[in-house]
Amino acid sequence: PSDPSAMVLSLTCAVQNYDWGITGDSEVASLGERNTGTSADREKPHAELWMGTHPSGPSMVKGTGEGLKETIAAKAEEFLGKVTLETFGADLPFLTKVLSVAKALSIQAHPDKTLARALHADRPHVYKDANHKPEMTLAITEFEALCGFVAHDVLVQNLSKVPELRAAAGEDASAAFAAAPSTATLRQVFTAVMTASAETVSESISSLVSRLRKEDESALSPVDALALRLETQYPGDVGVLCAYLLNYVTLRPGQCIYLAANEPHAYLQGECVECMATSDNVVRAGLTPKLRDTAILCDMLTYNAGEPTVLDGDAIKSSDGATKTNATVRRYVPPFDEFQLETYEVEAGSTCLASVSPGPCVFLVFGGAGEMGGEKVARGSVVFAKADEAVSITAGEEAIVAYRAMINSRVFA
Repeated sequence: PSDPSAMVLSLTCAVQNYDWGITGDSEVASLGERNTGTSADREKPHAELWMGTHPSGPSMVKGTGEGLKETIAAKAEEFLGKVTLETFGADLPFLTKVLSVAKALSIQAHPDKTLARALHADRPHVYKDANHKPEMTLAITEFEALCGFVAHDVLVQNLSKVPELRAAAGEDASAAFAAAPSTATLRQVFTAVMTASAETVSESISSLVSRLRKEDESALSPVDALALRLETQYPGDVGVLCAYLLNYVTLRPGQCIYLAANEPHAYLQGECVECMATSDNVVRAGLTPKLRDTAILCDMLTYNAGEPTVLDGDAIKSSDGATKTNATVRRYVPPFDEFQLETYEVEAGSTCLASVSPGPCVFLVFGGAGEMGGEKVARGSVVFAKADEAVSITAGEEAIVAYRAMINSRVFA
């Protein structure tokens, strides 16, 4: 078993079976099975694998059976490093997940710190913590998402080309936006659509669907095809109309998007690694059977518009400059303090020294087998490294592919 004073701690992680997850084979089912040693029931949807200290799905230290959260709290400065402890407190400030998405997640946004504190104080049973939740999503497979509002000129076009969207928004809001597109008139359009009467929404969507179904499938735009797909997943849901309000993005494997607090988004399909501030606060308003807080969602959004930034990652040299290592490392840096992500590909038989971080790190072995920080690892292994730990990754007979979540380097600059 792991020695608790060892360089790294192997973790047993939590699997979440939400109904939008993938049934049958998925990364979450497969990685979860290998990580926990328990076979996955593939008749159930497997949605998320959680790596971190959030109480809704805490990781446990394999060698001791203790929670990672409690293990860190007992020696906070040693595990987190002085800067992390002073900046974020005595807990791991980021949560890392693997997501396997079969159907759309709700149209949602995550609150900023001020709103999170207010929501948590008011309804702690719904909003379980007082933290904000910026996040980033790195595609494993091709990954589709709706995120952020479309540029003003695109929405002007959509309001004229999609009569059902205009009907749901109403003539006043639609005309106001067309005459003077702005943050204020965008808020008016989105709020009007999201708070439209059940009857208006239902009529708009059924006429949209019948109009699109009459068209030749090959003539449909990607956004029209998406609206039809969302309607089969969530019939009559106002979220279907969000296909025309939010940017429809398809990431290639290895591409990444990030989302600040108070930005609307919905993941649609595919598998990814996600990193976020340690929070599970979600304000929902569409494509969901769960509780909706439409008024809060419409009020909290920034109403920034335009295409999201897609990160391709920066190639970084592995820190062992003296020897030529056969490893490729890419780093994805969002504009948030709590986290950044790295990907590692270490060729068979090679060793790569991960750059030393003054803060804590969590590694996920996605493929291959070998050693990491002295621990034997294979696909599904999740390893915690404390602040200032030099972790070497040695691949055995096949290459190791791994992800590392860590504190954003700018915190230590």
